[in-house]
Amino acid sequence: MTTTLIIIFIVSFLAFSISAICGGGAGLMLIPILGQLLPVSQVPAALSIGTFTSSASRLIVFRQKICWHIVKYFVPFALPAVWLGAWLLKYVNPVYLEIAMGLFLISNLAFLFKKPKELNETEKPTNFVLGLIGFSAGFLSGLTGAVGLLFNRFYLRYGLTKEEIVATRAANEIILHLVKIVLYFLFGLITMKVVSVGIVVAVSAILSTWAMKWILPKLSETVFKKVGYFAMVLSGFVMLSQSGTGLLTANNGTIDTDLKSKGLESKLKWQNANYALEFTYDEGFEFEQVIPITELTTDQQKMVESKKQNADKIVIEVVHEIGKKSYEAYYFNNNQLINKIDFE
Repeated sequence: MTTTLIIIFIVSFLAFSISAICGGGAGLMLIPILGQLLPVSQVPAALSIGTFTSSASRLIVFRQKICWHIVKYFVPFALPAVWLGAWLLKYVNPVYLEIAMGLFLISNLAFLFKKPKELNETEKPTNFVLGLIGFSAGFLSGLTGAVGLLFNRFYLRYGLTKEEIVATRAANEIILHLVKIVLYFLFGLITMKVVSVGIVVAVSAILSTWAMKWILPKLSETVFKKVGYFAMVLSGFVMLSQSGTGLLTANNGTIDTDLKSKGLESKLKWQNANYALEFTYDEGFEFEQVIPITELTTDQQKMVESKKQNADKIVIEVVHEIGKKSYEAYYFNNNQLINKIDFE
């Protein structure tokens, strides 16, 4: 336990330091780490203790740089949405949402290759859109605990300086984090273990804020934005990997990939179903799925049974190719493959 907390402290310090440089994202970076120590439903609660402390320390350091116009439309719409997200957390597995969030973050990859002039183009949304962004941020934050990087593109393209982004984001999020902590407590998601992990994250957040106070002014706006987009893409891949693994485990799923002499084959087991994607140099892609013999026509079933001989088990696969559909029958005896036939 102690070793794990030390690791969380170090990773949290690095995550919040990177977050200060790129304007957000510590939460998304920490979700996979905290998920190793806490149940999925309690991760947002521990994370919110740390992110609340981080926002408070950033407000103290960068309070003169807050863009109050954004805060005015963001916070009133975000607050009720936080309650909705936190309430749904008890009934919804956030892993599916995290997969979608991971894909969205990865979609920012193109911004890493834009020229400085293109990178500094501004795009200021209407007040209605500001409110909609606030509602979305509140809802997703209540459901996952942190979504800072999801809205990083909005802040980066609004025309704010790096200090204004850090300060405005902190002003927008500090009340949300406080409300989330109260709601998580009321919904029974805060335990002593959650509090202890949250305190470790909080202490590292405070130290990183004061460290970044001296580093942030030394960065150019272009480097700041490049780091921001890079953090978004990296977090997307990490979140997608972590969520995908969790989803496979929850559904008794496995993925295996084997190299073959003429290509490769990937097999997916999902709950009680089996799928395979096969690529060969001479035949291209094939998608295969194990099906019960009852899905075959009566004539096909009779033909398959006629080839049974001394087999004690028959496995049927439907094979999909571009513009073609066929079947394969595998015959086993004592779990040893003794015959295979292809048919349409």
